[in-house]
Amino acid sequence: MNKLSLALAATACLALPGLTLAAETLTIATVNNSDMIRMQRLSKTFEAEHPDIKLKWVVLEENVLRQRLTTDIATQGGQFDVLTIGMYEASLWGAKGWLEPMTDLSAEYDAEDIFPSVRDGLSVKGQLYALPFYAESSITYYRTDLFKDAGLKMPEHPTWTQMANFAAKLHAPDKDQYGICLRGKAGWGENMALISTVANAFGARWFDENWKPEFTGSEWTSALNFYVDTLSKYGPPGASSNGFNENLALFNSGKCAMWVDASVAGSFVTDKSQSKVADHVGFTFAPIQATSKGSSWLYSWALAIPTSSKEKDAAKTFSMWATSKAYSELVAKTDGIANVPPGTRASTYTDAYMAAAPFAKVTLESLKSIDPNKPTLKPVPYVGVQLVTIPEFQAIGTQVGKQFAAALTGGMSVQQALQGAQTATERQMKRAGYLK
Repeated sequence: MNKLSLALAATACLALPGLTLAAETLTIATVNNSDMIRMQRLSKTFEAEHPDIKLKWVVLEENVLRQRLTTDIATQGGQFDVLTIGMYEASLWGAKGWLEPMTDLSAEYDAEDIFPSVRDGLSVKGQLYALPFYAESSITYYRTDLFKDAGLKMPEHPTWTQMANFAAKLHAPDKDQYGICLRGKAGWGENMALISTVANAFGARWFDENWKPEFTGSEWTSALNFYVDTLSKYGPPGASSNGFNENLALFNSGKCAMWVDASVAGSFVTDKSQSKVADHVGFTFAPIQATSKGSSWLYSWALAIPTSSKEKDAAKTFSMWATSKAYSELVAKTDGIANVPPGTRASTYTDAYMAAAPFAKVTLESLKSIDPNKPTLKPVPYVGVQLVTIPEFQAIGTQVGKQFAAALTGGMSVQQALQGAQTATERQMKRAGYLK
């Protein structure tokens, strides 16, 4: 049979009544944050608009997601078609050629509408490798009713020392009310995201200009002593098990007088359907101390396509849909304008959004002020505020996070944790060739 006959036969088969082509199935790996769970729920709209594409979801806890995706992408396993990753993975994996470049984005998608700092954080040499679903800084949430009753006033830019003093006055464990909630769960993207910004505020840095770790220096010593002491005295029981989701649940149930964490939580703590304290939440900037540099983080959860995907076109179609202006409009229509994914697009910050989202102003100003190229008081050889954009950081940050979580539980002293972090990090940096 010649080529023409084959083509005619194929056309005839397609025309047979009742015969349809099998839909493409995309396997999407994502984190179990509320915004992603909403995306999964609203994706039925996408499937209705694209009947030839079916979606299969793998929703995982943050640490587990990172482990699964790192293993799969490094081995080119091909388990997933769409990955939910951050700026750390986008830049490193894009440089290694493990991610599809996000090229030929439509005029309607309007990539120029994405904030430059977010675009740059997801790019390598100007090429975008992931599309931002939302972006965040870290901010301070506090109970306005408790502050008023105690005669306290939250400054616009509180220091960590002031935060500890407030926590002491508002700590009432007999009422199931705790002075402050902070991340304690071990992980480079869990406790270390928060602790790194505390350390930055105290004037610390992960490495000096020659890549030597500085955990045994006075700045890190002061920062970690402060963190452990404050959270041990005025935090909830079992703080070493609490990450973003756990602290969000504690705050929404009225158990935290203050909480410093991701700005993306703003829409959840003001949502009366899930927050008991929605009418009594104040927002201000993340605490500073010796400096404001690096005191709040910069992060984006974004959608990327691994080169191992066999459904790249469909994966790109979905990724563009989920990060588009149209998706934001869908969220506003179904869940309210305050729940639109924040921090990525200039067009989000309309007068209507700013009025509906009391956290928007702090979030926007925080995102604009962050410079991941100059993240600390002293010069550093790395890029990143709450992380270090080198391949070795994931392993190093995880190991250090475990040491610091052990210090929080009392399993070791702060000094032992810092020395352990110093020794382990020096060893890994020597193996990687950064240190002689």
